[in-house]
Amino acid sequence: MDRRVLRALQKRGRISNADLADAVNLSASACHRRVQRLEEAGYIRDYVALLDERKLGLPTTVFVEIKLSAQADDVLAAFETAIARVPDVLECHLMAGTADYLLKIVAEDTEDFARIHRQHLTRLPGVAQMQSSFSLRTVVRTTALPV
Repeated sequence: MDRRVLRALQKRGRISNADLADAVNLSASACHRRVQRLEEAGYIRDYVALLDERKLGLPTTVFVEIKLSAQADDVLAAFETAIARVPDVLECHLMAGTADYLLKIVAEDTEDFARIHRQHLTRLPGVAQMQSSFSLRTVVRTTALPV
């Protein structure tokens, strides 16, 4: 039942408790208690609005692979502290493989990405090499986890 509730909430986070209860075949009070329990247990972290990047003038997605000069804890920590302050970075992942970090960045266009690169990325501490790849088209995108 918890998984059914989570699947429904991932599709429609603003669904009313009554509609959610109907969708998962629970009474409204039982559904409300279940959602509260899932929130308290940390299964539901937050409720957010997903914005349309194209309508906001940010249609360009760039993935940037970062290789650091060293793998020491202080180098990693300095990079992570600095990258957390770059507003255009949607995601930053510590990687296994050829790159140390993978960034997902949104921009208005290539000129805007050049600005982000010049003002932010080139100033990141410990960076030895960067490789940027521009997304041509999003084929699959979801925020829903497979529960």
